[in-house]
Amino acid sequence: MSDSFAVMIIVATIASGIRLATPFLLASLGEALGQRSGVLNLGVDGVMLLGAFGAYYTVLQSNNLYYGLLVGIAIGLLIGVFYAFITLNLQAEQGVSGIGIYLFGLGMSDLLFQKFVGTPRPILPFMPLDIPVLSGLPVVGEMLFQHSIIVYIAFGLVPVMSFVLYRTTYGLNIRAIGENPEAADSLGVSVMATRYSAIIIGNGLAGLAGAALAIELGIFQQNLTNAMGFIAIALVYFGAWSPKGVMIGSLVFGLVQAIVLQCKTFGVIPRSASDLAAMAPAIITILALVVVAKRFKQPSALTKPYVRGG
Repeated sequence: MSDSFAVMIIVATIASGIRLATPFLLASLGEALGQRSGVLNLGVDGVMLLGAFGAYYTVLQSNNLYYGLLVGIAIGLLIGVFYAFITLNLQAEQGVSGIGIYLFGLGMSDLLFQKFVGTPRPILPFMPLDIPVLSGLPVVGEMLFQHSIIVYIAFGLVPVMSFVLYRTTYGLNIRAIGENPEAADSLGVSVMATRYSAIIIGNGLAGLAGAALAIELGIFQQNLTNAMGFIAIALVYFGAWSPKGVMIGSLVFGLVQAIVLQCKTFGVIPRSASDLAAMAPAIITILALVVVAKRFKQPSALTKPYVRGG
């Protein structure tokens, strides 16, 4: 193998890994925000599925990719309101409620697909953005600056969310409520309103993640996410509830996926071992989660309902 060909393969693998990391990053950022406020949402995968179908069907009908993204976000926001009402107003157990959202999303997305589409029909994804100068750079340009707008939105949200969490009063309130809602409440912070907003925004990002996945693949099918939402939840723990850590975890997962795909393409992995190799990203994530999660403490009030004066 020549050096130029090896470089080409490495560049393509890294670029692919960044694209594959995008849905995980969007969903993980949203879940990290919710967990920071003390609310766990195991229904991320279901929200992604509904967002994916909504975006896909919208693009089929309107031929407008941006409408698809907006519909995916809107579906996530709507489910966020519903989930917030269940967990905050009705004080339902968060784990059970989240699984219910997941099962609802899994079944409803398939039902809607069968009723309104039936046979999978492809849609055209976003084309890579041509960034002046940067996209033309050798090696670096192809790896980092020849992606679709969804990729730039996802990675652009990392510094935005970091700023919100660590540099704004709203972010301080979220972190305070996730650690000690009683103390935050005594200082005049509305625990209910802050958690409501965090849950709704987090689900909106999960809906966007599903929309990004469907549009990037250009298709929708039953269980399109294939449990990506649960991996996104694990990546929140891997990233120690910080946007930067979540981004690193998403990139690791995406790059491992891309490497496995390249190995399959070039026959490095035999067909008999292809199913085992496909599990590699999940296995590596679990191992990393076991090692990293022990070093960081989760928000103290995570999964604990709060009743004022209770």
